[in-house]
Amino acid sequence: MTDNPNKNSKYLCPYCSTQYQTFDDLKTHILKDHKNEPIPAPEGMIAMTINGGSYSLRAEPELTLYDLIHDRLGLIGSKQFCDRGACGSCTVIMEGRAILSCMALAVECDGKQIETIEGIAEAEHPLIESYAKHHAMQCGYCTPGFVVTAKALIDKNPAPADNEIREALAGNLCRCGTYPQHPVAILEAAVEKRKFPEGKKRSLKPTEDADKLSFEAVKQDALDKLKGGE
Repeated sequence: MTDNPNKNSKYLCPYCSTQYQTFDDLKTHILKDHKNEPIPAPEGMIAMTINGGSYSLRAEPELTLYDLIHDRLGLIGSKQFCDRGACGSCTVIMEGRAILSCMALAVECDGKQIETIEGIAEAEHPLIESYAKHHAMQCGYCTPGFVVTAKALIDKNPAPADNEIREALAGNLCRCGTYPQHPVAILEAAVEKRKFPEGKKRSLKPTEDADKLSFEAVKQDALDKLKGGE
């Protein structure tokens, strides 16, 4: 005679984790103690708000926020440069604070408000225009991380000094060496944001010493890079 394969089975209540020997016992318990409670979310489901939109997704324990945003949601503005939390190219804003998305587990971000470069560009933040105007990028791969970090700084400190900007950007690396232009662009954007806190319709124009024809030629490329295009 073979043993009953189910004799040691235990049934776990999805509400309170109490164990029961039979399914009927579990059913009786739920109908009695949890009758009016909503159905619990499946294990691994998380919810978050990204750029103002609500998302509900399944996330494995090892899934990073970067993988979720970039690979699953297709928000490719956040870039993977080092995958070690050392370069800043994957920076996003979570609950008002700049964080490295490659170093944050997606399950740790359940219920959080997150902003990416796509949301910043969509809102036409003055940083987008200012970065293009002052040519604060070359290849553009790391640029979204700089802009997101700068946006978090301006949100916290509307009138940052040059040394405060440099300190905030200390964790962002640029292989093209565009560092001198970032404080210039951020200072101008901060002034613009203080003058027009709700935003205004802007028209991108060249700096005084820039040749208009060459500026127009590179403007669209710069804007595409700033909005996170690959």
